[in-house]
Amino acid sequence: MEKKPKLKRVLKEWSKGNDKWRFNPNAIDGDVAISSDSSKLGNRQRTRYAPKPEKQLADLEGRVIECRGRAIVVQTDEGDCLCQTYRGTISENPDATLVVAGDEVVVKLTKPPTETECGEGLIALVKARRTKLCRSRERNANRSGELEHVIASNIDLLFVVSSIAEPPFRAGLVDRYLAYAEYERIEPILVVNKIDLAQEGELDAIRSVYAPLGYDVLAISAEKNLGLDELKAKMMNKVSVFSGHSGVGKTTLVNRLTGLNLPVGEVSEKTLKGLHTTTFAKTIEVRNDAGEKGYVIDTPGIREFGLAFIPREELRLCFREFRKFSPNCRYPSCLHVSEPDCAVLAALERGDIAPSRYESYLSIFERAIA
Repeated sequence: MEKKPKLKRVLKEWSKGNDKWRFNPNAIDGDVAISSDSSKLGNRQRTRYAPKPEKQLADLEGRVIECRGRAIVVQTDEGDCLCQTYRGTISENPDATLVVAGDEVVVKLTKPPTETECGEGLIALVKARRTKLCRSRERNANRSGELEHVIASNIDLLFVVSSIAEPPFRAGLVDRYLAYAEYERIEPILVVNKIDLAQEGELDAIRSVYAPLGYDVLAISAEKNLGLDELKAKMMNKVSVFSGHSGVGKTTLVNRLTGLNLPVGEVSEKTLKGLHTTTFAKTIEVRNDAGEKGYVIDTPGIREFGLAFIPREELRLCFREFRKFSPNCRYPSCLHVSEPDCAVLAALERGDIAPSRYESYLSIFERAIA
């Protein structure tokens, strides 16, 4: 009688990924569901592990220009490479998304790029990010256990794209982006799209809030090709990111600036909210008539932009208008909420601080780290 291996040993070996054990879906009562089969050697290993790099091929450094699931496109001096991560991938960005558009990486080649074909490789190292666009996550609410969902990295300009209508301007979301840009030390520029749909006085009302604070406010109509030259001029020799609410026209702007024909979406008539069409971040080259170039990262639309990772003591510094008055507060550590003799609250009462901006501050403050 054939001696069967002990089930406990079989399960242990199988869970370790031992090649000689395989799962038998047709097992019946009394049989071992995981058994040895020499004809199947290596099948599980091939599907579980990425191919090994060739030792004779040199490592390449490059920048991630597109992430689409496990398919990652890296731009190098030798050419583009289609890459993936593996168990040995090292990241210098703990508790954050492993690889995103804009990352600087080191690639171990499995196939070198040529003039006509992309190379292939494994991402060995993701370097520390100089800047990033991210939002907070709960560790237990995602499979990767990350605390930061990074959308794009190593960016110089953050274009906060909004629309005057369809969908309507959302001051709260705009203020979250501006506060984040201050915290991350990225230069923000407010882009107000669809100005051809503006009612009288709407654009002036927006400018009256943000222009006195030193923020550039660009009035754009992608549909009517208004203001695009000024926008393109800002982007030259920089890595920019377009981010904002779904449906505000980010992808349409990219199409107008680059001549591409990326798919764009509609705005729901029922909710007046944009529908997602961009599902992954992608880096795109932008050139002007003088031959200068810049790069823009088009990102998926964001309906909620959580800033729970910003401590309250630092959040007060992310609102520019507070800095003028806060030195006159009674307490140096004043959070400008309910403290006595708060100069910021006094300025709010006098009308020197826009109520909408202070409401945005309180909304972020409630979820910020105490």
